[in-house]
Amino acid sequence: MTDIHPTAIIDSSAKIGQNVNIGPFSIVESDTVIGDNVTIGSHCLLARFAELRENVVLHQGVVVGTVPQDLKFKGERTRIVIGKGTVIREYAMLNRGTSAHGETTIGENCFLMAYSHVAHDCIIGDNTILANSVNLAGHIEIGDWVTIGGVVPVHQFVKIGSHCMIGGGFRVQQDVCPYSLVAGYPLKVVGLNAIGLKRRGFKTETIHLLEKTFKILFFSGFNTSQAVTRIKDDVEMVPEVQRILDFIEKSDRGIIK
Repeated sequence: MTDIHPTAIIDSSAKIGQNVNIGPFSIVESDTVIGDNVTIGSHCLLARFAELRENVVLHQGVVVGTVPQDLKFKGERTRIVIGKGTVIREYAMLNRGTSAHGETTIGENCFLMAYSHVAHDCIIGDNTILANSVNLAGHIEIGDWVTIGGVVPVHQFVKIGSHCMIGGGFRVQQDVCPYSLVAGYPLKVVGLNAIGLKRRGFKTETIHLLEKTFKILFFSGFNTSQAVTRIKDDVEMVPEVQRILDFIEKSDRGIIK
């Protein structure tokens, strides 16, 4: 049964699914889509063209889908999509896309903590956690199963590979290879995110190959090109190792080392 508080303001064009709860003083603008079993707390704003898929939860004061903080934005029709099962905590703010990409995308089963910010055209994978006050600039791409600690700013256009763990309070200015554990000033790779990989069921043999890859790439003294050549020669090319090499090849900003 859908329950909409009488003080909520809902545009007549909004498409609302089954078993939706919308709290006091929340606003749902035109051309929005709300999937089944969504909960929207009090004082939230779901701005025009935003879509919440099934089982999304917005806590008090969350703002989703407002226009980008980008001087190049000219009012074009763009959108934001929040994936199934994602939870967004108090006072987070997420902007819709620009013509550059057309869409800001948050994956399924993500957890965005209080005061986090996701700017225009970001793409966030599934099962990703942004701790309190993480600030993502525009055009950032984040893979699946990434955890970013609190009060971390991430530079525009940065790519963060899957299964990374980024310590709280640091600044991310370049791309972060998949499976990395990173921390420090300046930010650097301190090791493989082995605990996270074990928790997600990675085989011991795969973790050992990734440890060998990381030793060559980050702790051998080789430059990146030399390390890539050595990895190709010395490490069994399982899909997880190949993912690292593909990530390096596609990196535009260079990788954190």
